[in-house]
Parts: sequence; structure tokens; C-alpha cells
Amino acid sequence: MRRGHHLPSDASVKRRITSWENGHSTPDDFYGPLLCEAFGLSAAELGLKQEGERDTGLLDASYPASPEGAIDAVGRLWRADLNRYEPLLQAEPSEPAWNEASLRWLVAPEPSVPRQRRDGMRVGLGDVAAIKITADMFAELDDRFGGDHARHAAIQYLSNEVTPLLHGQYSEQVGRALFSTVAEATLLAGWMSYDACRHGLAQRYFLQALRLAQDANDRRLAGSILSAMSHQATFLGRYTQAATLARAALMGIAPVATPTLRAQFHAMEARALARTGDVRACEAALNAATKALESKNNDDEPEWISYFDEAELAAEAAHCFRDVNSARQAVAHAENAMSGSHVRSDFFATMVLADAHLRAGDAEEACRVALDALDLGEQLKSARCVSYLAEFRQNLARGGNSKDVQIFTEQVREHRLWIASGNHLGI
Repeated sequence: MRRGHHLPSDASVKRRITSWENGHSTPDDFYGPLLCEAFGLSAAELGLKQEGERDTGLLDASYPASPEGAIDAVGRLWRADLNRYEPLLQAEPSEPAWNEASLRWLVAPEPSVPRQRRDGMRVGLGDVAAIKITADMFAELDDRFGGDHARHAAIQYLSNEVTPLLHGQYSEQVGRALFSTVAEATLLAGWMSYDACRHGLAQRYFLQALRLAQDANDRRLAGSILSAMSHQATFLGRYTQAATLARAALMGIAPVATPTLRAQFHAMEARALARTGDVRACEAALNAATKALESKNNDDEPEWISYFDEAELAAEAAHCFRDVNSARQAVAHAENAMSGSHVRSDFFATMVLADAHLRAGDAEEACRVALDALDLGEQLKSARCVSYLAEFRQNLARGGNSKDVQIFTEQVREHRLWIASGNHLGI
């Protein structure tokens, strides 16, 4: 068609068409216009929503009431995202949704058993393993090149290949494994969308991931999802909600917590508290994180939390001390935060180090470090990285146009991320 959409031909689409024909459902906001074009009829003539009307269900940011609700919601999100549904891509996060999700998860009854289906494809543990391996590949691409590099490809995989599995036939054992693995993959979709600064979309992915993890009875993963929500809330300036989400994660996984998970959740709480200016509480949370990480046992840690090590904690501490204007401590921690193996994390740590030097009054060193960050991040497609650089650029401008600053701005004026930060600031 002229719109350029290629409709999948899997079983889920065939079921959807049958449902439309039988009057059990109506086409959504992107299939509807395609049908109007195909038949040469208006939306009113086909009994669909009028042009400009929104699918409020698709934009809903509430916590799914059932595993079936989560399966339906996440499938619709993947499909809408894949088809670039603008109201969803531009959606704002919902503050009440954070509180509702953490409370609903904390007080949830025994996990629901994934329903036994009699239709759809048969799903086994081999299918679950394939999802895990594929998601790990996308996670590596995300880490090396930023969330906007392969985000669309990841969503295409989830929508086209994983949706039929969720609607398939599987035993309780396979269902639990499937839900946990898909929750982890959906968490990745949330992180990638967050890195692309698609914040409303990212929040909705986190919500679906949390519900899937709940029904998989994977409390450790669920806690990590709440921690991701806390990270995003801090980035967006919702510091009270961010601290609450981190505390909910700590409380909710207490019986099955590992040292590394506790350390990561305490660090997220510290990040939020630093932004509120509560220095004492921030330092207490950082001390708790340090103590927890010192007792880690790698044999008992989930594979997906292995990235959180001493360097990662140092990076979180550097953010905290920068935000409470303890420049020397920020510099000391940031210098210990370079992993050498996680490009985006190293970019963030390097920019925090540059900020810390700037706040300590050393513009020359700040510019030297920021230049290193720009070279490091040349391959990153990350709106978050651009926002870090834009903040540094603003702080640099407030310090005056010294010779060191002039030399730096001349050196970096052709860097892709520097140009993007100017566009971000409207320069």
C-alpha cells in the first residue's frame, strides 16, 4: 500500500481478521486507516473510529489486571510501536502509574498460572531459549550503540516472533519460563525506549514487564523492573516517586534478595535522594549499597544483574556526589567508574567526571574529559547521552568564554553528539 506498511501473515493476524469479521472486535488505529484505504471507504462507513480519535486503551498506563491482560496489552504496544503510532511514541509518563504498579505488585496474591490454551502453536523450552538468546543479542547492541540503534528491530522481533508464542500452547512449567523471559525482553524494550527518550512508551513497557514477571513468580526480576522505573523517574525529575520505587523493590524481594540486587536498589534510592538534596540519607543509602556489594556471591546472582559491579556502583556514587555539589568526591568516584566494557555507561561516567571538574572550577580539565567522552560516544545513538551533553554545555556556558572553552568548542563543533546537543538546546 502507499502507506508503506508490510502486514505480517502469522496466525495472530489471521485470528484478528476473523475477530473483525465476526464482530467481536474492531481494527485499531493503524489497521483501521489501512482498511479504509484498501476498500476506498471512510472510517464511518466501516464503523471505525473517526480520523484523529485515539485508542485510549492503547495509551492506558494502568497495571494489567491479569496475565491475559498483560499478553494482550504488550502485544498491542509492540504492534503500535512497530507501526510508529505517534500518540504512543509521544505519550507522557503517568505519575499515578508508578505508585499503582509498585503497590499492586507488593500486595499481589499468589502468581496466576498462565492459562492452558488449546489453540495456537505448541511452545517448549527450546522456544524460550531462543527468545533469551535473541534478547541478549539486542541487549549487547543496546549497550554498545545506544537504544536508538536497534530498537525498531528488537520490537519487530518481539511483535512478529514472540506474540504467537504468548498465544500458544504451553505447560505451566514452560509458561512460567516463557513469561519470565518475555518480561526480561520487554524490560529491555523499556530501557531502549527510555534511552531514546520515549518516556511514556518506556513506562508502559516497564508496566507490562512487571506484570509478566509477577505471573512468572520471578520476584528478583520484578524488583529489577521497579528499579528501572526508579531510574527513569529520577531522570524525569520525579524524585519522591523514584525513591519510593527503589524502596518497594527492596521490600518486595527481601525473601529472595541477593547482595548485588540489594546494592543496585540502594544505589537507585541514593540517586533519587541526592536530587532532593538529602545528603545524609543519600550517603546512608550509598553506604548500604557498598556493604551489600562487598558480600556478593556471583554463583547466586541472576545473570542479568552481573553488569552491576564496583565500577557501576562508583558511577552511581559519582552521580550522587555531583548532584549534592560534592565535586571532589564526585571526581574520585567517577575516576573509578570506567569499566572499559560498557560503552554507554562509560560515556555517562565520563560526562559526570567532566561535570564534576567543572563544578570544582577546573574548566580546562572538564573540557579535556568531555572531549574524551565525545570520542567515546561517537557511535552511540542515545537521546539520554545527548541530554547529558546538553546539561554540560549549559554549565560550561555559565562559566564564561575562556580560552580553554574556546579551544574545546572549536575541537568538538563537528562531533555528531555535540551537534545533537545544540539541536536539543535549540542552538
